[in-house]
Formats: sequence, structure tokens, C-alpha cells
Amino acid sequence: MEWVYTQPVKIVFGSGSFSGINDLLSEYNRPLIVCQPFFIERGIAGDLRGDVFSQVSENPDVSEVNACSEIIRKNGNDVIIAVGGGSTIDLAKAASVAVEDISEYHGTGKPLPKEHLPLIAVPTTSGTGSEVTCVSVLTDRRTGKKAPLLSESFYAETAVIDPLLTLTVPQRVTAATGMDVLCHAVEGYWSKGHQPVTDALALHAASLVLEWLTKAFENGNNTQSREKMAEASVIAGLAFNIPKTTGVHACSFPLTSIYGIPHGEACALTLDGFILINSDNTRTKEISRRLGFASPAEFAQKVVSLKREMNLLTNLKKFNLSQDDLTELVKKCRHPNMLNNPVDVTDDMLYELFGNMI
Repeated sequence: MEWVYTQPVKIVFGSGSFSGINDLLSEYNRPLIVCQPFFIERGIAGDLRGDVFSQVSENPDVSEVNACSEIIRKNGNDVIIAVGGGSTIDLAKAASVAVEDISEYHGTGKPLPKEHLPLIAVPTTSGTGSEVTCVSVLTDRRTGKKAPLLSESFYAETAVIDPLLTLTVPQRVTAATGMDVLCHAVEGYWSKGHQPVTDALALHAASLVLEWLTKAFENGNNTQSREKMAEASVIAGLAFNIPKTTGVHACSFPLTSIYGIPHGEACALTLDGFILINSDNTRTKEISRRLGFASPAEFAQKVVSLKREMNLLTNLKKFNLSQDDLTELVKKCRHPNMLNNPVDVTDDMLYELFGNMI
């Protein structure tokens, strides 16, 4: 087996690490702070110096990226600091190349410019791992498309992970983002692009989620559980960055773009189903065993139990899908990430997967 592992992001991890952020900015002349408005209102971003862009939605649109890029070109910013969840960091990544229209590169295969502004990423949720990946997931509401955009230009220069910033994350967001971490770890492990380094990272992250997620969900003020989930999130980001995600994430994109299901919850919705779809695969058997389960079926049942315990969706009944809706959903699940899945997934498999949910 031949493999290459590269991780160019400097990672600063620890409770209270955000307090030293201005030291990182000292070498720059005009920072741009990218965050959602409530971070300014709550004072989290209040001590940072620089211009502010706060037009960030839950699923960032290409138009928001273009608006941010326009400010960068107008103001001459020389660094971006992104404070927030994966949506904020993904928007900042895409804006860092400061092109006029990011939609020209969104799902088109056109390579992005290599020149980009340095990015300091400060996650405030334990979920996406976006602070250490080269992926930016964007939505084009005009065309109804949600898809990841990949570029070496998207790597942050520094990721500052301060678990204290996650203490006020609501229960439902804690649950959904935590399950996203588990999906990243599991998919990174069984992806066709896996390698020994990412295997070790995936197992470590998944183990942390299984031990600490429900504790963080039940008591968000528990600093130990928040720290462990922050650790799981960044480690899972490292675990899937090179192998990339698989069928679970391929299905999550239309579930979010069509039905508005939050990303992490959309991923969790099919995770147990894909554990079963992939159950005869050696990698799936192996990760199930190494996480302490007697079989993939037992692992899948644990995922279902987690979703029920945290009141996440386990089916699609509330959406009243018609047969035409089901056909459209299956069609839109044919995302390139599906090709990373360890088992070849047929349309019939997807019809059965979603058919059992309606």
C-alpha cells in the first residue's frame, strides 16, 4: 500500500486559546472578521480588530461568498479570521481566493486560483472539522445545488480550537454536529481513499464521540465533555480530509438542499443504513469490531439509539414524500462522494434505504 499524508494547518488547541488571537493578527495590516451577527452581539468577536462580514447563513450561498469577496477586493484585506461553525469557515475559505463569481468553480471542475488570503479558523461548534480541511461546502439556491468545493487554497494557516467557545451551543446543534463528527470518522475509515494515518485518527475520533457526545448533549456546561468533543471534531476532520466522505454525505446534500434538514442531522439520518449497506465489507466489520461492537448490525443499532436519545430524525415521515419525490431524492444522491463508498451503491439500494423511512 502506498500513501502520502499532508496536513499544512497549524493547530492550536486548548481551553482559553482564543484569548491569544490578536497575537496571531499582529503581523497583518487589515484583517477581515467573518462571523454571524450574534458573535458580535455576544461580544465573542468584539475584541478583534478589523473589518466585519456577517452575512452568513446556515448553508452559505455562492452569493454570500461573492459579497464577501467583493469586500476583500474593495478594502484590501490581507487576512481572514473566521469565527463560527462550519458554514462560516466554509464561506471564509471560498472567499479567501477573492474571485468575482465563485459559482464559476462550484461543481464545474474549473480549478480555483492558487493565490489566496491567509485564513485563521476558529470553530465554535464541534462538528464539521472545516478548520483543518480543504473543503468548502456551498449552496447555490438559484439552481438548487449544494456541493463541496475542494482546493488546496482552502487550507487555513492556523486553526484555533477553544472548547470554551462551544459551551453555549444549543442541545440540538450539539447533537447534530456531534453526529457529523461520527460520520466523518466512520466514512474516513471505510472510504476507498483511506490510509494508515487517517485510520488511526478515525478510530480515535469515533471512540471519543461514542463516549462523550451524550454527556455534552445532557450537560452543555460540562467542560470536560465539551473539550473531548472539540478534540473529536478536529481529529475527525484530519481523518476524512484525505480519504473524503462517502455515501452518507452524498445523500446528505439533497436532504439539506431539498428538505432543509441541518447537515449533521442529514448525515446521521442515513449513517445506520449505510453501516448495514456496507456490512459485508471488511473495513466496516473492522471499524465495528474496533469500536467494541460484535457486528456492523450492533453498531448500526447504537447509531439509531443515539439519534433517538437526542431527538434527531430517524425517518422522513413528516415530509410526506411522494414516489416522484423519492425518485428525485435518489437521483440527487448520485454525488461523486458516492464513488468513495466501499460498496457499490445501486439505485435500488437507495430506494430501499429511503423507502423504509417514509
